[in-house]
Amino acid sequence: MPMIQLTLPAGILTAETRDSLRKSLPATLLRWENAPDNAFFRAQAWVRIEETAPGEFGALEDDLPRFRVDVTAPEGALSERRIAGLVKEVTDQVLTAAGLPVEDALRVWVLVHPQPEGTWGAGGNVVRFQEIAAAAKAAANA
Repeated sequence: MPMIQLTLPAGILTAETRDSLRKSLPATLLRWENAPDNAFFRAQAWVRIEETAPGEFGALEDDLPRFRVDVTAPEGALSERRIAGLVKEVTDQVLTAAGLPVEDALRVWVLVHPQPEGTWGAGGNVVRFQEIAAAAKAAANA
């Protein structure tokens, strides 16, 4: 159930760059979750890129573009080490896509939202992390 959402001002990304991020961001999240790279898990990794109108997303001090990446993953899927790696890699991807140097990294915020056990449902049922982990293990052994 990993989901990643990038919010940024409109006009920063080209259509090609937006499409590249649409693929790379959820793939990066799955890799840091240590999920199997298969069609089932890729289909569960959702992404949303939301572009806001000019002047609707920024900082008090200046008009430089800001980027917010919200990551939702099952509680327990990401250790502190994995979160740190995910934050670094996603920040680098966003900076590269926007054509910004690493010195602008503070303009990219990555907020990780662990989804507590028993609070996520899909297919009309509550989905538990243990079930996801079992499915991942079975896929890895297949």
